[in-house]
Amino acid sequence: MFSTELPTEGPLTVRALQARGTGGRLNGAPDTPDNHLDQPVDDENIYPGIQRPSQGDEPPVPEPGFHVQPEHYPWFRRVLARTAAAGLTAFAGDGTATAQYLTKRQGQRHFTGLIHAATDSVQDAYVQLYGIDFVGTDHVFRLNRTRVEAFSGVAKDLLHHLENGQLERYRTAVHAQRKAWPLLGWDSKWNGPVSIHQDGSVLAMRVLT
Repeated sequence: MFSTELPTEGPLTVRALQARGTGGRLNGAPDTPDNHLDQPVDDENIYPGIQRPSQGDEPPVPEPGFHVQPEHYPWFRRVLARTAAAGLTAFAGDGTATAQYLTKRQGQRHFTGLIHAATDSVQDAYVQLYGIDFVGTDHVFRLNRTRVEAFSGVAKDLLHHLENGQLERYRTAVHAQRKAWPLLGWDSKWNGPVSIHQDGSVLAMRVLT
């Protein structure tokens, strides 16, 4: 976790917080609607400013920046999780699934209109890599006059959860498979390098002859 301080006077300061561990999963209280990641989020109008602790009767003047207060923790948790899910579905070329995870300010409208393969990524490719079925989109381009195909997608079973708005189920499933991923290597059947991330996404490339 990183935070950046932009003071009106003095140098820019970046703070980093690292939590060492074995990759455990933090579970909230899914029985509470505000904590359930499957619930959509609304745009909040949070006034910017970092409120320092008060040392007297008068509260100090807020510092420039953005500070999420405890009352907004459940909302911010859902925003982060759903934005990450939108990144995955967009990576796989699924605009419809992406739109459900975004708010209007995040560009939801961009994924609700007509999508054409000539201008946008369209989910229309199915590839098996390392024995895993993936769904996504592919692009063909030239690299130094050599035709190259690039496939980006998400594991079929995981993308199914995301398409159905089952973010909690997706996170449970991907956590159970965390020891098998990430995976980086050469898939002889695909005939090219393959990179599988811990979130279930994949990027694969190969030369076309």
